[in-house]
Amino acid sequence: MFEGALDNLGSLKQQYGLGKSATEVVLVIEAYKALRDRAPYPPSHMVAHLNGSFSFIVFDNSTSTLFVASDQVGKVPLYWGITADGHVAFADNVDLLKGCFFSTAVGELMSYENPKNKITAVPAEDEEMWGATYKVT
Repeated sequence: MFEGALDNLGSLKQQYGLGKSATEVVLVIEAYKALRDRAPYPPSHMVAHLNGSFSFIVFDNSTSTLFVASDQVGKVPLYWGITADGHVAFADNVDLLKGCFFSTAVGELMSYENPKNKITAVPAEDEEMWGATYKVT
């Protein structure tokens, strides 16, 4: 899933060897796969090269993981939560996630599902990346 627009789509298509008709969705998937498969770069390294307003989710079938990112300013909303049956849910509208909503602000993560859940931020190991991974226990 990709929402938004990349200001540097043309140059990124060239960098990753994609055709002129490639969309933002194709670019994000191909850039993710290229960096995932090419050591020592983590796939998340590509986010630093994206200019624009965006949010996206990539499901990596080979590792059964989600890679979720948005622009540094957060111009394109992306909300997430854990449903009652334990599934991760994403939406661009907070009202769609009532009862399982999490929100992030600089340095914190808030759960509206269960305030007793302990949420810990795990800082990114790569100095060129921003953000953190959050662990809910």
